[in-house]
Amino acid sequence: MAAAKPKIAIVGAGMGGLAAAATLRQVGIDVTVYEQARQFGRIGAGIQMLPNSSRVLRGIGVEDRLRRTAFEPYSHLNRVWDTGEIKRELPMPESLFGAPFLCMHRADLHDALLSVLPPEIIQLDKKLVGLDQAGDGVTLSFADGTTARADAVIGADGVHSLVRDLIVGPDAPLHKGRIAYRAVFDASLMNGGEIRPSRTKWWGPDRHIVIYYTAQDRSQLYFVTSVPEPADWVTRESWSAKGDVHELRAAYEGFHPEVRMVLEACPDCHKWAILEREPLPHWSDGRVVLLGDACHPMTPYMAQGAATSIEDAAVLARCLAAVGNDDIEGAFRRYEASRKPRTSRIQAISSANTWMSGGNEDTSWLYGYDAWTAPLAEAGDLALAG
Repeated sequence: MAAAKPKIAIVGAGMGGLAAAATLRQVGIDVTVYEQARQFGRIGAGIQMLPNSSRVLRGIGVEDRLRRTAFEPYSHLNRVWDTGEIKRELPMPESLFGAPFLCMHRADLHDALLSVLPPEIIQLDKKLVGLDQAGDGVTLSFADGTTARADAVIGADGVHSLVRDLIVGPDAPLHKGRIAYRAVFDASLMNGGEIRPSRTKWWGPDRHIVIYYTAQDRSQLYFVTSVPEPADWVTRESWSAKGDVHELRAAYEGFHPEVRMVLEACPDCHKWAILEREPLPHWSDGRVVLLGDACHPMTPYMAQGAATSIEDAAVLARCLAAVGNDDIEGAFRRYEASRKPRTSRIQAISSANTWMSGGNEDTSWLYGYDAWTAPLAEAGDLALAG
């Protein structure tokens, strides 16, 4: 007789949480997603889905929907901040890694993931305040006084994860004196100007800016930066804080005319602190496990934060499908042992901000990864998750 499938609660309805809901439902697992927000908003930010994550989106069933509106860059292009000299360019046709490179608005990806989930499994306005593991399940307590019971819990609640605090203990974010500006705006504000049809990163001596279109018709443009900032400002990781567009332009004085054109056209921007966290000693405790930014938060410098969360979802579903409800804790340890070496490597490179800054390093280990078929850790490897 086949093992019974568990009922799993997912805390957090971001990219990782929704991807986990989709992949778990594909293997027959009942899920409910609990999200603290009262409603979903269209936060003004772009997102890159490189082949390693778009391959998972294909398996979830949202690739075609995204391709109807997303921009497909010609290449991953790296240029010198002032002269425009090419440091490295990697053309990225779909044939290179077997999946597309897509740039889009974050809300379009979020909507696509929501589209494959029944609305009734998403519970909004559910702010988690406690977890209680007892017997063969977990009780979740919410700020509104309600509770829920599940066979297991996945904490996909981001860099400020309460689930992480509850199972690992609170950890303080590390600030290294850097902030980011970002904006999505109408490309027509450039008055006929255009940027190259690539995802371009402009490398300065102590700062950079990444620019790309977020719509197939090139009607929307996005940029995100990394700039030194006195540490006294770097106190939070809020995506909603407004930035001063004049300060932003001043920070990129002397950059190439293409960068200046984009910044002059930008009507307003947001500003947030780039904070990091130390790698966690373990990702799970009993029947509670972490996913995505909750367990391996990353700087945005490799565009792999949401991507690795989406990879996590596919691998976690594979591990749980193999055990049903018989050994959830073992499945969680296998998932961690399967994922931690890769995510730790990406975390370290992203923190150093050296990816594709020059040279000819191999990119296939990153972009060619297939979370649906990558080898899973064997029993002897589970010490990695200890």
